Amino acid sequence: MEDLVIRDADVVDGSGGPSYRADVVVDDGRIVAIVQEAAAAGCQRPRATRELDAEGLVLSPGFVDMHAHSDLALLRDPDHSAKAAQGVTLEVLGQDGLSYAPVDDRTLAGVRRAISGWNGHGDDVDFDWRSVGEYLDRLDHGFDGRGIAVNAAYLIPQGTVRALAVGWEDRAATPRELERMRRLVAEGLEQGAVGMSSGLTYTPGMYAGDAELTELCRVVASYGGFYCPHHRSYGAGALRAYGETVELARRAGCPLHLAHATLNFGVNEGRAPQLLSLLDEALAAGADITLDTYPYTSGCTTLAALLPSWAGEGGPEAVLARLADEGTAARIRHDLEVVGADGCHGVPVDWGTIEISGVGDPGLGGYVGRTVQESADLRGEAPWTTARRLLLEDRLAPAILQHVGHEENVRAIMRHRVHTGGSDGILQGAKPHPRAYGTFPHYLGHYARESGVLSLEECVAHLTSRPAARLRLPDRGLVREGYRADLVLFDPRTVAAGSTYAAPRALPTGIPHVLIDGRFVIEDGRRTDVLAGRAVRRSPV
Repeated sequence: MEDLVIRDADVVDGSGGPSYRADVVVDDGRIVAIVQEAAAAGCQRPRATRELDAEGLVLSPGFVDMHAHSDLALLRDPDHSAKAAQGVTLEVLGQDGLSYAPVDDRTLAGVRRAISGWNGHGDDVDFDWRSVGEYLDRLDHGFDGRGIAVNAAYLIPQGTVRALAVGWEDRAATPRELERMRRLVAEGLEQGAVGMSSGLTYTPGMYAGDAELTELCRVVASYGGFYCPHHRSYGAGALRAYGETVELARRAGCPLHLAHATLNFGVNEGRAPQLLSLLDEALAAGADITLDTYPYTSGCTTLAALLPSWAGEGGPEAVLARLADEGTAARIRHDLEVVGADGCHGVPVDWGTIEISGVGDPGLGGYVGRTVQESADLRGEAPWTTARRLLLEDRLAPAILQHVGHEENVRAIMRHRVHTGGSDGILQGAKPHPRAYGTFPHYLGHYARESGVLSLEECVAHLTSRPAARLRLPDRGLVREGYRADLVLFDPRTVAAGSTYAAPRALPTGIPHVLIDGRFVIEDGRRTDVLAGRAVRRSPV
């Protein structure tokens, strides 16, 4: 007898096609039978050791978070309800060009400091890996050999590769350094990474020129991977930056996935149709392009990320030294407030839009939940003085929300035929962005049910089969016989994000059951102790 039969579910199978009513049978981690209209047909219904009544519930494939920052969270938190409770069954890690493999001891120390605002300092994690393969093995092992909360795929972080081969200097790579980077990328792909990411407003990855990136993308393409860039601007010059990225991928012959494909700041209000026209033209010419977005208007990053790139040369300790020097700090301020630093996407910073969402030092918690401008006003000082002090005292750890987006752009981009969902969820800080806990139910509840921007069937396809196709996963992303039983059961009438800007860690409603590999990780709305997640490695070409 099979393990489980899910009875009378409204199956939204991930293809984008109409829903249908069916009994779905699961055994040994896979979908083994789908009996449509079983009750109405009067045939003998499938039986199993366990039967789940799904009357009134939608059964869909598990959701794929195409842009996650759970690189350490999956190793420190076996519960991980932030994603499991949303119905996420697979996260793509190694984003924005900075993560923890491949590294040596020196590079690891610099990366840990540089992205502490994303993932914490990592003092509670045993960094017992150095290569991509060892990191994936560590995810497989998880907690006492039992695995992790959800599945995870990994992108080779180009900035980390550059730090390892070149350092944190703002200069072109030598031929020998470029060859080492090519070799590191190849090794990471051979060990199971699905592609390569870049963070081209983050040091040191932003120091790479297009020729260097093109060479690395050629390696990625040769292994059947894809390039996932956080490109050089989402503000002033955003459309130019998108165009340059599309052209780079074309020259390299590399599939392209545009990370958090937003258009932010006042200069880009209402310009989504121009971006989509650019992409449509490239797609018509044969380009292989997908993208992801989160369904919110504000962004989230670190306060240090706003600084001009020249201030980041040499790594985190060099940044702190420049901030401590009065003359150099004045130059940084001028670039930020007058010129528009490349770290702030070429737009002069508006401190009233920069909200502190987290700090490393609990003693600085009074800044959290206030904009830099608000904290400065309370102290009777210039906002730059407040920002500089916070960066120095918290040693670059502060995380921020950046309230610079436009709803009409968000809606237009999510409708596109190559769109997928990605939370870009940073789980650190006392007041993280609600997207970390709410992206997927927010798509389903707000944008599908309430706003009608997408039909339910379209929305599920964006969150399941489309990302699975980009990741080249042959047995995930659809409700099909023979596919892995990574499944979500949700109530289409009530599914909604619980997280808000005021209560960002509130869990969603209307998602009673989530299965990974046929095992319940969420059951009757509660997290079980099941650790069914494993590393998902690149499929051979």
